[in-house]
Amino acid sequence: MTTAEAIAYARSHRTRFLTDLMDFVRFPSVSVQPKHAYDVKRCAAWLEDHLKRVGLERVKVVPTRQHPVVYAEWLRAPDLPTLLIYGHYDVQPPDPLAEWISPPFQPSIRSNNLYGRGASDDKGQLFTHVKAIECYLHTAGRLPVNVKCILEGEEEIGSPHLTGFIEHNRRALAGHVAVMSDTGMLGPNRPSLTYSLRGQLALEIEVRGPRHDLHSGNFGGAVHDPLQALCEIVAQLHDKNGRVAIPGFYNRVRRATQGEREYMQRNGPRNGEILRDAETETGWGEHGYSLYERLTVRPSLTVNGISGVRCSRVV
Repeated sequence: MTTAEAIAYARSHRTRFLTDLMDFVRFPSVSVQPKHAYDVKRCAAWLEDHLKRVGLERVKVVPTRQHPVVYAEWLRAPDLPTLLIYGHYDVQPPDPLAEWISPPFQPSIRSNNLYGRGASDDKGQLFTHVKAIECYLHTAGRLPVNVKCILEGEEEIGSPHLTGFIEHNRRALAGHVAVMSDTGMLGPNRPSLTYSLRGQLALEIEVRGPRHDLHSGNFGGAVHDPLQALCEIVAQLHDKNGRVAIPGFYNRVRRATQGEREYMQRNGPRNGEILRDAETETGWGEHGYSLYERLTVRPSLTVNGISGVRCSRVV
């Protein structure tokens, strides 16, 4: 009956839970912008206080060289497994502001959805675990497993200090399984269990050319323009079938089994759903795989930005 009671508690306190989440979203905890550094710290302090009120123990804000980590635990079941919960409370910048129907840090409910920066990445997902913990502790007085929480404030800038925090506290953070509260669901009433994720490697390519601007009438066709060279490099990153053309790129890629692929085909979103979410009509990528497979079990190489100063002038 413990789980049933916890669910009943959640339903009866839904309004308050929503209010708490909206308070959480109001913090402009934009980790990449120095002007919001104080807001990130305020958000961490608010989260610390909330975790204490939920009933977690040894709750503390751990400083790093930039933004803090919030830690909490409940370890009163020595014979049961320990679950490590990860989440992040920092958010991406809300720009361009003109695209928002309602202000990004003034949460708004429309059509039974909560809109606000961070509501779905990652404050909302993080809160599902926090509130599940509250539901158990306020009904059964205990949790079905031991729990440790690591809630960081630097995920949106690549978690530069998380590895050091984990290494320094390796023994204290030991657990049987880790859950990351930063993934999605397939849809309403379709809870999803994500058991693997792609990693990420970010690179920046810089191409330099002549020391000063060159007149295209005098040098066009004789001196290679750096912007053109950069575009040529980018154009060679994929072959005509959408595969990454970098030698050795796929050498250590784990292939999904036939059973996994069939399961994804039965239960995953169709190509049309993905294109509809992207608000586009045409898909792209590695031939032989569905769009869902390209998003999940296949590696990708994407260009997230390109800029430059031309070294030639057109007359």
